[in-house]
Amino acid sequence: MVEVEETEELASPLLADVPSSSSRKSHRSFKRTGTVWTAIAHIITGVIGSGVLSLAWSMAQLGWIAGPLGILVFGVISIISSLLLCDCYRYPNPEVGHIRNRSYSQAVRSYLGKKSMYVCEIFVQESYYGYGIAYTITSAISMRAIQRSNCFHNKGHDAPCEFGDNLYILLFGVIQIPFSQIPNFHEMEWLSIFAAIMSFAYTFIGTALGLAKVIGDGRIRGDITGVSTTNVAEKVWLTSQAVGDIAFAYTYNIILLEIEDTLKDPPPQNRTMKKASTAAVLLITFFFLCCGCFGYAAFGNQAPGNILTGFGFYEPYWLIDFANVCIVLHLVGGYQIFSQPLFAAAERWISKKLPNSEVIKKNYALKLPVLPELRLNVLRLCFRTAYVASTTALAMLFPYFNQVLGVLGALNFWPLAIYFPVEMYLVQNNIRAWTRLWVVLQTFRVLCLVCTIFAFIGSLEGLINSKLT
Repeated sequence: MVEVEETEELASPLLADVPSSSSRKSHRSFKRTGTVWTAIAHIITGVIGSGVLSLAWSMAQLGWIAGPLGILVFGVISIISSLLLCDCYRYPNPEVGHIRNRSYSQAVRSYLGKKSMYVCEIFVQESYYGYGIAYTITSAISMRAIQRSNCFHNKGHDAPCEFGDNLYILLFGVIQIPFSQIPNFHEMEWLSIFAAIMSFAYTFIGTALGLAKVIGDGRIRGDITGVSTTNVAEKVWLTSQAVGDIAFAYTYNIILLEIEDTLKDPPPQNRTMKKASTAAVLLITFFFLCCGCFGYAAFGNQAPGNILTGFGFYEPYWLIDFANVCIVLHLVGGYQIFSQPLFAAAERWISKKLPNSEVIKKNYALKLPVLPELRLNVLRLCFRTAYVASTTALAMLFPYFNQVLGVLGALNFWPLAIYFPVEMYLVQNNIRAWTRLWVVLQTFRVLCLVCTIFAFIGSLEGLINSKLT
């Protein structure tokens, strides 16, 4: 192992104030080569994840009218939110501003001030961490599903093929430790493109299996109002969890500016990012509708919580196995997409507190046969390994797929996808109070807040109930 000098910042300044001149110089060492296509790949990797697998279940709770409508509404909200946020990459002008906001928190700091940044940072870092937990749970369920699929194939569909999650949760954590040593977001294009291909693969397989079952059965299952319950309260709880799951499926705003920071210019990054965001969300919404609707049409009100692991499908078993392998491979990349900004935040904070520490400054080159040279840093190795261990432990403590997704989606949707983007847009464009546009945006914000509170309460009740029972 060879010791080398650290020649670049450990991470993007996620928690920093407006970047200093030295910070800007340091970031020039990163050559921005991203295009609209790489941005779409990053977005798809971040959005088409564990959330898409729960959409058939969400449709079952909402029914044939509210289900598709809910997916479309959240898709439109996601496009609006992302278009507002794309203009916040540069400050004060969205195209030629001299300050680059390389993260969500920096943009809030630039436009709304330091106090707002601190509030925003709580939600941002909690969201990154929550995605790590959710993706760990989902990957473990998919790995277990492969074992169950082979068991059902060999022993029959009525065989007692029950296996625990903990071993697979630990295995996913072990896999994430070396991937977490990737220095920063700028070196992840290859992983995002690969993960995006995997996400398309399993989404297409889930959609195709649902369509094939509908054609084979010769009828479309499901009801206008969804699942029937014994009382109104239970229906309300299930509906709110479904709304939370759909919200989780669309959330990617927290990584939008990190993605925009990888784009080359000209053309201006905000224009490229708007094209990428609109195209990606439209494509994602189409896949969400196909996966959710065909899954619900195939299974009706008995749609499983996870379309590819709940064993509505048994055969062809090899295709089920392949789809679940694609899920695991995709979520390996998805985990990093949402973890890298948190790594950046923590490591920059530590480096500012200990500016003269040799542990932080030194990199070590590890040369392995065949593989390219690996650059290790003691801080990076220790902190990121501890982070992976903590998400793994919490996933083992709360391995409840639909409930965890609902809580995370509802908790982060309004502040990160609605409140801060709208507030920054109002400040950036000097929109005066009680003008027509101001009233429209405030109404939009209040309606989304009511939806978020409803989804959060129901999803939290479901999580607590699952843990207790």
